[in-house]
Amino acid sequence: MRSDINQPEPPVSRSSWIFNSIRPLSAGRILHDAVAGVQLAAMNIPQALGYTKIAGTPVVTGFYTLLFPLIAFAAFGSSRYLVVAADSATAAIMAGGLSALALPGTPYYTELAGMVAMMTAVLLLIARVLRLGFLADFLSQTAMVGFLTGVGFQVSVAVVGGMLGLETASRRTLSQLMEVISQLPRVNIPTLLISIAVVVVIFAMHRLSPKIPGSLLAVAGAVSASVLWNFAGRGIAVIGPVVGGLPHIVLPHVGWREFEALVPIAGSCFVMIVAQSAATARVYAQRHHQMLEEDADILGLAAANTAAALSGTFVVNGSPTQTEMVESSGGRSQIAQLTTAVCVGAVLLLLTKPLEYLPRCALDAMVFVIAIRLIDFRALRAIGRESPGEMWLAILTALVVVFIGVEQGIVLAMILSLLRVVSHTYHPHTAVLVQDASGVWNLVPAVHGAITEPGIIVYRFSATLFYANSEFFSKQVSRLVVPNGPDAHRVHWLVVDAGAITHVDYTAARMLIELHGNLEKEGVRLVLAHVQSDLRPDLDRHHITETIGSRYIFDTLHEALAVLRSGAA
Repeated sequence: MRSDINQPEPPVSRSSWIFNSIRPLSAGRILHDAVAGVQLAAMNIPQALGYTKIAGTPVVTGFYTLLFPLIAFAAFGSSRYLVVAADSATAAIMAGGLSALALPGTPYYTELAGMVAMMTAVLLLIARVLRLGFLADFLSQTAMVGFLTGVGFQVSVAVVGGMLGLETASRRTLSQLMEVISQLPRVNIPTLLISIAVVVVIFAMHRLSPKIPGSLLAVAGAVSASVLWNFAGRGIAVIGPVVGGLPHIVLPHVGWREFEALVPIAGSCFVMIVAQSAATARVYAQRHHQMLEEDADILGLAAANTAAALSGTFVVNGSPTQTEMVESSGGRSQIAQLTTAVCVGAVLLLLTKPLEYLPRCALDAMVFVIAIRLIDFRALRAIGRESPGEMWLAILTALVVVFIGVEQGIVLAMILSLLRVVSHTYHPHTAVLVQDASGVWNLVPAVHGAITEPGIIVYRFSATLFYANSEFFSKQVSRLVVPNGPDAHRVHWLVVDAGAITHVDYTAARMLIELHGNLEKEGVRLVLAHVQSDLRPDLDRHHITETIGSRYIFDTLHEALAVLRSGAA
């Protein structure tokens, strides 16, 4: 285990607003990070080629995602670890939307992909200006697991045909699978064997020595074999010529009609980028005690996607797997990512020629490995053990991605995440507090007949009181105070433990005032206890203090009960 993994990062001067993610500089650190960057390039370049298969763009655009976008994020971002490049989730979202507008791989499709990146950058810039980084918190881990699992299934099915040497025309996962099954007798055996060899090499190297770039070995082996045995002449499809040289800087241009169609695609990419990048950056910042500025990271992500759009590639994202790669290689700042960009630039200038011999099935096999790693059954089982309801929400999200579409899947994931937040506040946990003989408070269900002690009910409401749950509050309190037996057992005091109530809106305030009047008619006095300082202004502004009476509003529950028991109230 590395001895420095939990050492705090050195303080960074904020006197400059660019390249703070590489400061402070030291000769030893620069060399160490540069070596990590070379290792990242070796592991990441083959994967970047695979991401183009998911995105539906030319192979060379995979290199472009590892060039200017990495430099742009290093310049404007905050995270010292986050790798911003091609990612399977955003690539799948983009391809799912664009495939209905243009034929994948064509110049027009690539132009649309560039515009999606530019529009995503604009949304990120707006989020930075308005400080909307908190939106990342509204996509739950449960929904993310389901979404990525669905993407894994969808992508793996999409490339199976290529791994077998079969052509599929459908864009729907189930139809693609049926097409492959119907063509099984026509499987190209040499293509299948190459695909199996690539998968085995990648998985074997990952298991035996994760630091050795299995994907790079597989690509090098496949290219060498293709040249040696003339795969193209034996009916095995190869990539063909790959454009060399650095990308041209061009602003993508599309018509207004296409622009409108791209808005929801860019919006879905924006949601995924903010959620996934923020979550990844936080993990590594906490692990290494780094001060993280989420707003700066959003600016860095906007700059990276602008660079992607101008350099002719597709949307980029903060990648958890690639960030783990750079950390495991020893990288401790964005110098590692800058070194990766330099390596990619060298490949573009000098080494694109051999790639034309790469079998297409090898590219499909690499994508298959990427997709399989997205399918997280272990996480689904863990969620199911602790929260079966959340597991089924994750499975539903995955099914929508597979059978309806990736774009719809990310929308559903966000809606389900928000609905879970709403459900916890719409029907929050409630209870009646009861003190046992030893003085310990226990919670019992808030049902008719539950009392704290003769004549007194202490009712706990574990959420902010607002328009959506005010009716629930009123009905439950009304049921609790319904007369139960002789007058000696009647409730005279209804004490609301308001410790979790931090805010009361206008609708809830009207409900409290009306409830107070109804309780008074029944001979029950409403009391508020454990009232926090941030709640008191709401009580005053909405005339609740005036209605209930300040003498029946207490800072602590102990104080309230002491007054009620003494009869001083």
